[in-house]
Amino acid sequence: MGIVPKYAIGQQDFKSLRLAHCVYIDKTEYIKKIISSGSQYYFLARPRRFGKSLFLSMLRYFFEGERNLFKGLYIDSVDWDWKSYPVLYLDLNRERYAETEKLNSILDNLFSKWESKYEVAVIANDLSSRLSNIIEAAHRKTGRQVVILVDEYDKPLVGNLNKKENFEYYQNQLASIYSNFKSSAEHIRLVFLTGVSRFSKLSVFSDLNNIADITFSNEFAHICGITEKEMLDNLRSGIKKLAQYMETTFDIALNLLKENYDGYRFAERGSDIYNPWSLLNAMDASKIDNYWNETGVPTITIEALKRVNADLEKTFDSYCSSSDLKGLDLLDPNPRALLYQTGYLTIKGYNAKLNRFHLGIPNREAKEALVKVLIPAYLKYKSVFSNEVTDKIVVGFAFGEPEEAMKALQAYFAGIDYSLRIDNENNFHNAFFLLIDLIGLNAKVESHTSNGRIDIEVTTDEYIYIIELKYDHSAQEALEQIERKQYARKYHTDSRKIFLIGATFSSKTRCIEEWLIKELQ
Repeated sequence: MGIVPKYAIGQQDFKSLRLAHCVYIDKTEYIKKIISSGSQYYFLARPRRFGKSLFLSMLRYFFEGERNLFKGLYIDSVDWDWKSYPVLYLDLNRERYAETEKLNSILDNLFSKWESKYEVAVIANDLSSRLSNIIEAAHRKTGRQVVILVDEYDKPLVGNLNKKENFEYYQNQLASIYSNFKSSAEHIRLVFLTGVSRFSKLSVFSDLNNIADITFSNEFAHICGITEKEMLDNLRSGIKKLAQYMETTFDIALNLLKENYDGYRFAERGSDIYNPWSLLNAMDASKIDNYWNETGVPTITIEALKRVNADLEKTFDSYCSSSDLKGLDLLDPNPRALLYQTGYLTIKGYNAKLNRFHLGIPNREAKEALVKVLIPAYLKYKSVFSNEVTDKIVVGFAFGEPEEAMKALQAYFAGIDYSLRIDNENNFHNAFFLLIDLIGLNAKVESHTSNGRIDIEVTTDEYIYIIELKYDHSAQEALEQIERKQYARKYHTDSRKIFLIGATFSSKTRCIEEWLIKELQ
């Protein structure tokens, strides 16, 4: 019997992972790229659960000279002295920072340990001066420049976006700490920071004008995440086991993994990559599930979308310049950039002439995760009633009963909390779009034809529904538009039964008011 692979679910310590002989996708080639370059400062932004912490941990043990942990990996064959450098590892990912004392407490404890280790006489109380003294003392005692690794450098800010006083306090505190990276440059071998985004108003980026931001670098496109080649080289036995448990073929299991977890891209070039958290969980459990969404809800993203009344249909499939994504103002965040930074949107293409990225939702898991956190934010609902109604919507569309589906849709909108009732056309389209996506129907929004754009198409194995939505207009007008612009013409060779649905939403009742259905023969 073959060896059963062990998957290090949630393990962010490289040493523990290697000593336990867990599956590890070799990313050590990127260490060579880092040590071979002339850069002293690096920054990498990636969504949560994409392996940033594990990569930093790997860097830590590499610079501490623990060569035994790298046996059999790429970097073990590289010409390197494997001497131990002083490493200051600053992990800001452990707390929520609801109280301002949290950051001071963490830093004070950490600095005290370093002061003891490097025999630093504490002659100043402020944290910035203490860190400066630690860096200099570590260099002096060991004779080697210091390596500084900062995990989630922006976590205190992200957690206090809606608490102005806390936010400004943390902004000032972090700025004073990070200012040492420039003032102590002669004592530093490397600084590597990770986080959600490169926040434009934090001094670490304005002070370090030579920082290498590898977030969008083609050379570092696969530094986190798992490519399909890496998956097939390292996880083939897990895919076979998944296929066996699902009673299907290897190729079908592979396609399911691709549909659910692949599709991320973080550079102009490079192949798509899988979400490592979800992929390894699927291997470990031999089950396709929404693992990523269980790790947390990005409340700052939801609040930003609501605050600017974002057009979700257009946001989820949009174009933007590279500069739109490279910097983020936390106090006035761009919803599209925020969705990208948090992993709900990703790069689908790049036009070099126009310097424009095409953004889209990466995969099914990200789509369902996004919709499930947006629906409660936009529509306050009793969950039991919601489930009953949505089941009727699904059944109505699935079995060719659009009248029943529309009645259930009307009931759904009627059940929305009055204080959150939809009060403009954009919100109506957002809510309708989110609902159709949430319940798992195969739907397309704003689908282009030669003569216009269809509001929503819903397709099943046996039926096609072409839906035109009107706000404060008649259902007759909506139906006539479908017929006049011949939206169904592209399906003239399709054997499925086609229904045309014109529906109207009233601003007075703030609900679906009427609809007309026509079946094409």
